[in-house]
Amino acid sequence: MQHTVKKLDKSQVEIAITVPAEVIKKDMDAAALRISERAAIKGFRPGKAPYEIVKQQVGEAKIMEEAVDRAVQRTYFEAVKAEKLETIGMPQIKVEKMAPGNELIYTATVALIPSVKLPDLGTIKVDRKPTKVDEKQANETLESLRKMQPKEVTKDGVSTKEDKVTVDLQMFVDKVPMEGGQAKDHQVYLNEPHYIPGLAEELIGLKRGDEKEFTLPFPADHYQKQFAGKDVDFKVKVNEVFELQYAELNDEFAKSLGQQSMEELKKLLTANLEREAERKEDSRVEEAILDQMIEKTEFSEIPEILVDSEKRKMFYELKSDLDRRGLTIDQYLADIKKTEEQIFKDFTENATKRAKAALISRAVAKEHEISVTKEDLDKEVSAIRAAYPGDKTVEENLKKDEVLDTVAATIQNRKVIALLKEKVIK
Repeated sequence: MQHTVKKLDKSQVEIAITVPAEVIKKDMDAAALRISERAAIKGFRPGKAPYEIVKQQVGEAKIMEEAVDRAVQRTYFEAVKAEKLETIGMPQIKVEKMAPGNELIYTATVALIPSVKLPDLGTIKVDRKPTKVDEKQANETLESLRKMQPKEVTKDGVSTKEDKVTVDLQMFVDKVPMEGGQAKDHQVYLNEPHYIPGLAEELIGLKRGDEKEFTLPFPADHYQKQFAGKDVDFKVKVNEVFELQYAELNDEFAKSLGQQSMEELKKLLTANLEREAERKEDSRVEEAILDQMIEKTEFSEIPEILVDSEKRKMFYELKSDLDRRGLTIDQYLADIKKTEEQIFKDFTENATKRAKAALISRAVAKEHEISVTKEDLDKEVSAIRAAYPGDKTVEENLKKDEVLDTVAATIQNRKVIALLKEKVIK
């Protein structure tokens, strides 16, 4: 086998490979044998039909196709190994010459992992901010908990800011009923911001049976873009007014939440708030470290295949988030008046940043000999199974090599981030 390598733009190379005719002849014989094992050749047991008989039955083109597939797979990886190339993604194969009795000539175009020159970690400056939770934050959380389960008591008088009302609601744009703008017994908590600013304020001072008409501008960022920023006419009828009565902050309240006393509840809330503050600060620190690393790292040209891969991940993440919120990607795209192609274009900057972060993680792991052991992987897989007990889809996915590779990459990234934090944060 002979091969030559030519550098291309965008961190790609083209490998021209020539496979001698005698080698292809052996591949053809092996391909015919495999075909005879799969196909029913009359008069012969599986795998026992001679080459000429198989050729008569399936055609030499079929034999050649299978032989070339195997030959390309084998010789391509031999060439990559011989040249010590660090490739990424699948190669684009173009067969230049292929005929029985002749040599096979083809080219393989493939992206290379970009070269990465890491900065001196001493130049990365990130300080960790204190995350102490004060008594005021704990008290605010207690107050929020108290207001989460109010007792609702109907009242005959007018509504105040501390009440809840239920209304029959009609909305109109240019005197035409708005799509999705009619609701029966719509609940409005008058002490909370409504998604339509000003609506709650218009309902204060009304009592059961009152009707009212008024006009409000819809939010400029409303998801229904056809109504965003427009003046909307409202007609409301008040069905009920409820006084919201809240529990007292005492030991009985604490017991209703599974704690023995207010003191214990407050300690628990404070500990939870401190953990959440620590988590947020960890995220901020990690992002700050990566931002500085990206800024100070020298990269060769980033191949499109890496950026495109991150774009696909981002699109999947967006779709999953929409699914959790009960929305479809088609609805979302219609609301923002964009196509998938435009969304992918919008992802370019962040996808490039993510690709660079992944390259940095790989380079740091290599430089500091960070690896993922079988014990690491088994522990992570066990944690995933524990998080999704009995989920057959998860179990099937955990049998796939590509899923396990992703899990291993996640573990390695965690180890890299831990090392960077240890080296950078003073």
